[in-house]
Amino acid sequence: MQISTRQLISSGFDDLKRAKRFLEDQELEGIDHAALVRHLAYAADPDQALLALIRIIPHAPAALDLAKNAPTAPGFLRLLGASDALANFLIRAPEALEIFEKPAPAEIVGRDGQQLRAQMLRAVGADPASGIPPVATVSGEEAYRTLRVAYRTALLSLAHRDLGAADALAAMPVVGRELADLAAAALDGALAISRAEAAGRFEAQDIAEVRLAVIGMGKCGASELNYVSDVDVIYVHSSEGLEEQLALGIARELATGISRAIDAPGIEPGLWEVDANLRPEGKDGALSRTLESHAAYYARWAASWEFQALLKARAIAGDAELGAAYEAMVAPLIWNSSEREGFVESVQRMRRRVTANIKPAELAHQLKLGPGGLRDVEFTVQLLQLVHGRIDETLRVRSTTGAIAALSLAGYIGRDDAAKFDDSYRFLRVLEHRIQLVNLRRTHQMPHKEYGQRVLARALRSTLGVELSTAAGLLARWGETKRLVRQLHERIFYRPLLSNASNLSADEVRLSPEAAQSRLRALGYIDPKAAMRHIEALTGGMRRRASLQRQLLPVLLGWIAEGVDPDAGLLGFRRLSESLGESHWYLGMLRDSKGAAERLCKMLSNSRFVTDLLEVSPESTAWLGDDKLLRPLSYEALSTEISSKLKRNLAPEQAIRLIRVIRRREILRIALADGAAVVDLEQMGRALADNDRAAVRGALEVAQRTEFAVNPQLGEFLVVAMGRQGGHEIGYCSDADVLFVQRAFDGADPQAAQEQAIRIATSLGPLLGRPMVPAIQAEPRLEIDAALRPEGKSGPLVRSLDAYAEYYRRWSQLWEQQALLRATPMAGSEELGVDFMALVDPLRYEQHMGPEQVTEIRRIKARVEAERLPRGAEPERHLKLGRGSLSDVEWLVQLMQLQHAKVHPELRTTSTLPALAAIAEAEIIPADEVELLEQAWSLASRIRSAGLICTGRISDVLPKSWRDMEAVARWCGYAPGEASVMEDDYFKATRRARQVFERYFYGFED
Repeated sequence: MQISTRQLISSGFDDLKRAKRFLEDQELEGIDHAALVRHLAYAADPDQALLALIRIIPHAPAALDLAKNAPTAPGFLRLLGASDALANFLIRAPEALEIFEKPAPAEIVGRDGQQLRAQMLRAVGADPASGIPPVATVSGEEAYRTLRVAYRTALLSLAHRDLGAADALAAMPVVGRELADLAAAALDGALAISRAEAAGRFEAQDIAEVRLAVIGMGKCGASELNYVSDVDVIYVHSSEGLEEQLALGIARELATGISRAIDAPGIEPGLWEVDANLRPEGKDGALSRTLESHAAYYARWAASWEFQALLKARAIAGDAELGAAYEAMVAPLIWNSSEREGFVESVQRMRRRVTANIKPAELAHQLKLGPGGLRDVEFTVQLLQLVHGRIDETLRVRSTTGAIAALSLAGYIGRDDAAKFDDSYRFLRVLEHRIQLVNLRRTHQMPHKEYGQRVLARALRSTLGVELSTAAGLLARWGETKRLVRQLHERIFYRPLLSNASNLSADEVRLSPEAAQSRLRALGYIDPKAAMRHIEALTGGMRRRASLQRQLLPVLLGWIAEGVDPDAGLLGFRRLSESLGESHWYLGMLRDSKGAAERLCKMLSNSRFVTDLLEVSPESTAWLGDDKLLRPLSYEALSTEISSKLKRNLAPEQAIRLIRVIRRREILRIALADGAAVVDLEQMGRALADNDRAAVRGALEVAQRTEFAVNPQLGEFLVVAMGRQGGHEIGYCSDADVLFVQRAFDGADPQAAQEQAIRIATSLGPLLGRPMVPAIQAEPRLEIDAALRPEGKSGPLVRSLDAYAEYYRRWSQLWEQQALLRATPMAGSEELGVDFMALVDPLRYEQHMGPEQVTEIRRIKARVEAERLPRGAEPERHLKLGRGSLSDVEWLVQLMQLQHAKVHPELRTTSTLPALAAIAEAEIIPADEVELLEQAWSLASRIRSAGLICTGRISDVLPKSWRDMEAVARWCGYAPGEASVMEDDYFKATRRARQVFERYFYGFED
């Protein structure tokens, strides 16, 4: 029957001409070509499978029957299309075809390791049941061939079952375990051969006296071996009656013989390399050591990486009792290794070196060593095991998949992350297996050519749903996996918690009462008993939440203690944790985020204000794990959010509460961003001002809606920001200095419009200033202050635009002209805002400043210094009115603006720091002296805001108490214990700023 091109293409053939020619080969005479082609569709590479079938039939005619038989053909041809090397083995060992007489089961079942061992030993004529060390009855080339054929026959059986499994990812751990058991069995067979061969050099009795254990390392020790991999081993020997050098010589001969039996050239090719380079001192060390010699080396000389390698150590062959003794000897060394100084950092450096040493040409194709590859998973899992496994014995497992499951169950990795890690690891390992099967060569690279990728995709299509013959789907899945693994690796492998946890003793990590109280006192907790009650409340019970707290608290206690009030910080942490209850993200974020836990701990023990705000808004803790979430929202974003809520036609009380909740939420966001150094001083001030502006705009909308529901709208209304609010440089809980402007509609009664505007303006203060529920000590209310209006508190609360124009034309005083330097529209009518600024700009920027006006400003400033400074206050400590502090800098800046803004438009800004920059640019004051003013103003502003943040109290005075001073200093970026340094910096900065101020404001010379 002639096979059509369409049939060949649909079955996955690539070389159609060759396929047609091969189907006509005489070896396939009498076979149903159509059925064969349908069966060949099961093969990843149908072209290769067909060629292999034709090559095998002359050596094993039974192959033709397997290819004809519908039950056996899929599995047989699937194997031929997956592994050219195993197809060649069938030519050399046609008796192995009997493996395919039964179809592979859909769910793979691994073979028992002891059965495999017995099979290998019997193959070389050794007695597996003997109580003495097994010795082969054959040696040399014949023994090597027999062992290798037995190994490859078992490997063929496993590959048949693996390729036939319905879910290759689920089968992967079973496959890896059987491969490791098979390698161990081969080593036992090789050791039996080696003992037989050693008889030519040593006395048989002496050889029998030497007990040799083979310790599997790496993937073999972890029972997750590849199809082709170096088998890493360590040899340990023992003998009771032999002289030490003789025993060492025999052990070395036995170890050398093992490698020879496994990998020496021969009729049947070698299996894999036996690599003993992980032994003490590596290639320079003795090939085998006694147990005592191993113990002495690990106790004195071993590097951190060697303990990481020992995590996988498992006795796999040779003397079982000696192997078990080796395992018992190294176990405590492994699980205490993370206490070594710099352990975590050394593991992290090693991972970076592995990546750096990859050849650039190979990087894009690496499954194992490259970013997002197998090593990222393995290093991450092993580091977590080594750090936490010293006290948590459930983590003391060797296999990667088993370790991921244990880490997830105990809460060291989140369930979702663990599932992603596990799935990604299995996927990468299955890719590796399928690639290695082709030629049974040790490789970890994705095929470079599209054809190889398409074959690999077909090999995985039943598991991954990759479309037939498509490399694109495979590469997309691989790329997605690499990105996911790298993301998880970066987040988990570099956790600050790991490094800090490794520096604690086992008792400290266990939080045993005695060790905990002792450590709490050492850390600086004033009431260790109360702290222990908090710890017990957080860690008691068997739930996952308590388990996570037990992991976190040993490290968090140290970070909390770095603040000035550890006791308050721990109490705040307990309250916050209890408020968040079973929130799945909270403890996971603290565990996984690079900075969230440390940020939270230090803020809780340094800031009463932040702690109180977090207690009423605990969900905001999530922001600490992502700098993007900490970025303050823009005015536009806040206004949009408020407007959307007001569209719901809420009652005024509900509407204003939502506005104030949003404002309080954003103050918290800004405070957290401030404490985490995500925003600088200018950004903080602008963000707080934008937040207040949005709140005032929302409150104005509520007030107007209430008013207009009763009375028709009679005019436009405008709120103008003044003072530091207008300069966008406010601090936490600053008042909002404002002016109120109105303009009646054409035809409206001016007096009625004025009265309506007064009702609206009067309602704003109570709307924004009323207490919230739940309340906190330093409730961030927004006080509306209109004292900077014309005529001050004795003047009308609201004026019309025309009244302002008339007043400024006839009656305005110099201080009012100066105050207008900070004026900027805040809320209300945009058109009225434009007209008001057109009115005031000439007044503040274009007036002539003669000597009389300068003298008047100086006189007002001197009176402010004399009258407004609180009685008993120390001028050098007052942040606002003291010498060289905020007031001095701002008055000097405003004098320069009044004098020079007419000629230098760049001075026309409401903010202090941009104005100072413009003054330096215009060379009105030398840049170096402007820098002194900036330093003093910035430090005073920073300390002023930090005072409220840290103490929960509004104060304009540099603190005197050590605790408050220390907390403020840390919030301002000073190191622990540098409160006096901050104080000295402040005094120095303000003293220098005062000198500059006096020189240019009063005209004094040094």
